[in-house]
Amino acid sequence: MLEFRKGDLYIENVKLSDIAKEYGTSTYVYSKQQIVNNFENYKKAMALRDGLICFACKTNSSGAILKILVSLGAGADTTSGGEIYRCLKAGFNPSKIVYAGVGKTAEEIEYALKSKIFMLNVESFEELDVIDKIAGKLKIKANIAFRINPYVNPDTHSYIVTGKKGTKFGIPYEDAVKAYLTAKKKKNISVVGIHSHIGSQILEVEPFVVAAKRIKKIVDKVERHGMRISYIDCGGGLGIKYEKGEKVPSPKRLMSEIFSVFDKDKKFIVEPGRSIIGDAGHLLAKVLYRKMSGGKSFLITDAGMNDLIRPTLYDAYHEIVPVKKTNAKKVRSDVVGPICESGDFMGKDRMLPIVEQGEYLLVTCAGAYGTAMSSEYNSRPSLAEVLVDGKQTKLIRKRASYKDLMLNEIL
Repeated sequence: MLEFRKGDLYIENVKLSDIAKEYGTSTYVYSKQQIVNNFENYKKAMALRDGLICFACKTNSSGAILKILVSLGAGADTTSGGEIYRCLKAGFNPSKIVYAGVGKTAEEIEYALKSKIFMLNVESFEELDVIDKIAGKLKIKANIAFRINPYVNPDTHSYIVTGKKGTKFGIPYEDAVKAYLTAKKKKNISVVGIHSHIGSQILEVEPFVVAAKRIKKIVDKVERHGMRISYIDCGGGLGIKYEKGEKVPSPKRLMSEIFSVFDKDKKFIVEPGRSIIGDAGHLLAKVLYRKMSGGKSFLITDAGMNDLIRPTLYDAYHEIVPVKKTNAKKVRSDVVGPICESGDFMGKDRMLPIVEQGEYLLVTCAGAYGTAMSSEYNSRPSLAEVLVDGKQTKLIRKRASYKDLMLNEIL
């Protein structure tokens, strides 16, 4: 939903420069229409099979964003008790919430069960024992799926690969059937599904299909033991286009190929996150200073690695564009922030037109893992968030103050 009109960059029908002037910088800006469009693509992809589209709220847990997804009929994929709390406050139906995570505490498990969420994705035998014990105390049966590690290694950054051998995630593939037979003996456990998640920012369908075929073998073996697996939770991980020339499979193609692996009576859960919110959100920043050092050009902005850590953590690429189109000469520059770290950058060696002090830059496709991974490092107050809906803008998170930095401290 980004477009230049008469030299000004717009998000939907609002100038980014106007947003900067009204709300200040640095600021996250979201397009409601892009969120809707991205979710609708998954609804169309899931139309032929029964199931749930559970937004992976670890990518962005801002309350206003979650409420939009509730209005669209989404479920939620959560990874902590806090995310469950946020989702319930945003209005998600508990029967559409699933809970994954390799280190669920007893308190989080009890909270999830008392909240009557749909399903817990179990990642170890000891976790199964804890869930069974807590469910017994509550005198209920806990719906579970086992997260199975299918030993599939997709082509993505090593930090966001979760389905290859040797990672901390899931039940080892060779122990999968044993896990289900163990669960069958538990009095307070109801097995309803199977779960796998192989990683994030995956730009090919093939790894998902390979994982699905390996999961299908487990399903067949388990069902031969007289157990019924109703839900296939195929996780998330579909990437978005960060760089020009990247090709991204459609949700329709992805889901149709996964559907073809399993019997037609199976229900499906899919957990998209980045592919719903990633290209709907952007980081708006102001150029504070320009300098040359060691023969290199630097644009120093008010957006730091505490606001968007992906470039330094994953060496991730985000396109950076001035919000005013210009014919000025392009200069190779590093776009950096004010943090006292050499790793504080938004982009390196970018060919950008000369941008004057006080002008604005947009770091694009930062809606996923932007605010969700942000911090107050260097005692920098949390930035603001703005939602754009057509010609309207709405502040959905206030900019924090210095006073807010001390909110929970005891002096």
